[in-house]
Amino acid sequence: MQLALYQPDIPQNAGTILRLCACMGITAHIIEPTGFPASDRAFRRAGMDYLDQVSIIRHIGWQDFNAFRKSESLRLVLASTKAATRYTEFAYTKSDIVLLGRESAGVPEDVHNAADARIIIPMRESLRSINVAVTAAMIIGEALRQLDAFP
Repeated sequence: MQLALYQPDIPQNAGTILRLCACMGITAHIIEPTGFPASDRAFRRAGMDYLDQVSIIRHIGWQDFNAFRKSESLRLVLASTKAATRYTEFAYTKSDIVLLGRESAGVPEDVHNAADARIIIPMRESLRSINVAVTAAMIIGEALRQLDAFP
């Protein structure tokens, strides 16, 4: 199980997600460009000293990431408000890489179409989305539960 962030633009969210990955032993992928430098104080503060404990793979862009995941035979699972399959009803595998979109804009259509599967966290229709770091925790928690893969 791995997790990827598509062009994250809020350093506090990225730092929190990387902290989650460190605690759960999950490799994190950052698909650039990001909306902040890796040395950003908010990013470092949110990740605290956990950033030294997580395996982070940076990709210079979407094409680089997509080529990597295909070469590794990783199934791309996109968290999307446009999906139909509930994240709790999806059958995760150890070769999945969960992709979370940019906080301000999600992912473009070509990225959405490249996903092998799309999952959604059901919520009230009148609201747009759940915070990306909370989304990461919910999905990773369910995936690790299904796979009996908690550290």
